[in-house]
Amino acid sequence: MSQQHDLSMLDDTPIAVLYQREALTILKYVLRRVPTREDAEDILLEVFLAALENEMISELGEEKQRAWLLRVAHNKIIDHHRYAVRRAAVPLEDVAETLFSEEDMEPDQVVLQQEEYALLRTHLMRLPAHQQEILRLRFTAGLRYAEIARRLNKREGAIRQLFSRSLSFLRAIYKQ
Repeated sequence: MSQQHDLSMLDDTPIAVLYQREALTILKYVLRRVPTREDAEDILLEVFLAALENEMISELGEEKQRAWLLRVAHNKIIDHHRYAVRRAAVPLEDVAETLFSEEDMEPDQVVLQQEEYALLRTHLMRLPAHQQEILRLRFTAGLRYAEIARRLNKREGAIRQLFSRSLSFLRAIYKQ
């Protein structure tokens, strides 16, 4: 009962009002541009999380709020398609063959690989946090330099330079 009361108090917050007014419009827009409803709902969530983080949106009029939400949705859709292109679809049979190949199952190979990963993690921890983040976004998240630059509010050239320095540092360590 108290939980229901708490939720009703949230219904009149500016973001809740914005969500109630615009969510269906944004969802329909996204649904026409992505393959699944789940993808559309994920993007809708990302759009309203961006709105929640934007302190200035409540100062805009309704039309400008809708335009801002649609622009963010458009950008999130583009990001979704970029990520989908990089995500390679591999048949399950091929994955099973890779997982169970005899060479990969040898204990000495597994131990060597684990030691290499541990050593790499140790070397990565020696880098400044911002360089670690750039490497993580590039290699783990698969983002391009321009996308990383936007996320970190830096110039693309600066990101390329930091990325290059990070790799040079790691190469130098491994050469020793």
